[in-house]
Amino acid sequence: MTTSRILILYAHPAHERSRANRAMIDAARTLPNVRIHDLYECYPDFHIDVEYEQTQLHEADLIVFHHPIHWYSMPALQKEWTDLVLERGWAFGPGGDALRGKDFWLVASTGGDETSYQPGARHGHPFDDFLPPYQQTARLCGMHWKAPYLLHGAHQVDNAAMTMHAANYRALLDSYPDWPDSASAALPSVSLPR
Repeated sequence: MTTSRILILYAHPAHERSRANRAMIDAARTLPNVRIHDLYECYPDFHIDVEYEQTQLHEADLIVFHHPIHWYSMPALQKEWTDLVLERGWAFGPGGDALRGKDFWLVASTGGDETSYQPGARHGHPFDDFLPPYQQTARLCGMHWKAPYLLHGAHQVDNAAMTMHAANYRALLDSYPDWPDSASAALPSVSLPR
């Protein structure tokens, strides 16, 4: 049996101030098949080594975009990384099949709680309405979309809920690739108290 290789592209511009994402990354750090690649630590100047990044992607089976949601999207460095690394002719388009067949998983946290992502609430839409750019990126590159693992209201959850969420993240990573096959199937999740 071969071990699946997991690459976590971690993009948090203020990791030292993050309670939620830091707990999750710390929980994942001890898994032998997981490589955590902290984009803000590696590229504080935003000068991305495209060839190195493509090599890392080539070696992975599961590619994880792990970050807080910033203005309904990814942080600036993750977007710059996506623009530069997922090149036409390499990740998509004619001859661009380097990522075909790999799995893509979004792991994200939001400041607002889940109820704020509803019609008529603060954000005006269900959170799923903000996922199409991620889903289309996976589709364009021929990757398999995996249901996101989200933590809503990251600033408000208590320590027990945070510990449970981080432990569940670690367990999901550890059990990969034994997840539901359907792209729309939800992964197991932890119910967090309000």
